Amino acid sequence: MSGGYRVAITGAGTINALGRDVPSTLAAMAEGRCGIGPLDIPDVERLSIQIGGQVQGYDEEAHFTRQQLSLYDRFTQFALLAAREATGQAGLDFSGELGLRSGVILGTSGGGLRTQDENFRAVYEEGKNRVHPFIVPKLMNNAATSHVSMEYGLMGPSFTVSTACASSNHAMGLAFQMVRSGAAPVMLTGGSESMLCFGGIKAWEGLRVMSKDACRPFSLGRTGMVQGEGAAVFVLEEWEHARARGAEILAEVAGFAMSSDAGDIVTPSAEGAERAITGALCDAGLPGEAIGYINAHGTGTAANDRTECRAVSEAFGAHAERLMISSTKAMHGHLIGGTGAVELLACLMALRDGVIAPTIGYEEPDPDCALDVVPNEARQARVGAVLSNAFAFGGLNAVLALKAA
Repeated sequence: MSGGYRVAITGAGTINALGRDVPSTLAAMAEGRCGIGPLDIPDVERLSIQIGGQVQGYDEEAHFTRQQLSLYDRFTQFALLAAREATGQAGLDFSGELGLRSGVILGTSGGGLRTQDENFRAVYEEGKNRVHPFIVPKLMNNAATSHVSMEYGLMGPSFTVSTACASSNHAMGLAFQMVRSGAAPVMLTGGSESMLCFGGIKAWEGLRVMSKDACRPFSLGRTGMVQGEGAAVFVLEEWEHARARGAEILAEVAGFAMSSDAGDIVTPSAEGAERAITGALCDAGLPGEAIGYINAHGTGTAANDRTECRAVSEAFGAHAERLMISSTKAMHGHLIGGTGAVELLACLMALRDGVIAPTIGYEEPDPDCALDVVPNEARQARVGAVLSNAFAFGGLNAVLALKAA
């Protein structure tokens, strides 16, 4: 177990296919609602995959000025909206010394992919010879981090993590380490992604891991993953700093570990995942028996779900049979670089409300996934500690451990 300061979560915010804020998202998770549906994007008829966890009916002009929108790709907009909710709940004033030392670490995989896609169209398809002068600052992966830092005057350690599907967990883990070490008293962290554009989906189609109808994690008949979009942002704060100002503490971040498979660029390794899981437990100073719930990476692909269940079984031994493990991706889709952040909300719901989010779309048990995957309906259960898993292409694994406040 690493020494240092304790780390509290004092704010949370989100926008995703299930809801435009945390309360509506948690209500949808508790109901087992599915936010995946037909995509509303240009040229969708040219795609073989036409479903996704899209934020439907989103009006960017209701939230931002035209001048701001010239700089904000959709992934940046989502990050700013989530940060607004999180900082509002935390009630922090970042003026003075606090802003000088506090920072932002966000995860994203594609960055401003929509902006890139639209401008490739303009240049290659429409034959235009000029693009907007702000295209580079709009599409760069660190744009969301930079705009959040500017919005709140956060001048401490700030950067973006891009490790495919583990981006958010890596970002939140590194922010946790910043606060625990004393490098920063407060960090805004999480992730954002908006890859639901023609080019983004067409690229993923090439991998042949996408489902045309639904995401069914751990179910025998699963046919692949479904992409989603959105963001979630959290305020991580040094425990005594939060207590001294009377802040409501949502949960404690207790541990974090990461590992690399150093194997295959797309095929996951149970050994690498297990090392990240056991490392997070060790870092948190928690025995395996203390964990009541795991929010799984659970993509709905044949390889991931089988490998993850094996990793959990090996990491927890006999206790694995008593664990609850669910994947919320069947509800909000796989947000790629933003997915771990939205999924951390299910961990907060488990710890605070005693509600375990279900794995919806579950039809038939898979002998290779013989764990309690909380099929189809949420469950009431008191848990004191949870894990959140993220295992990315490239063999990069990141696992967070949380405790009830």
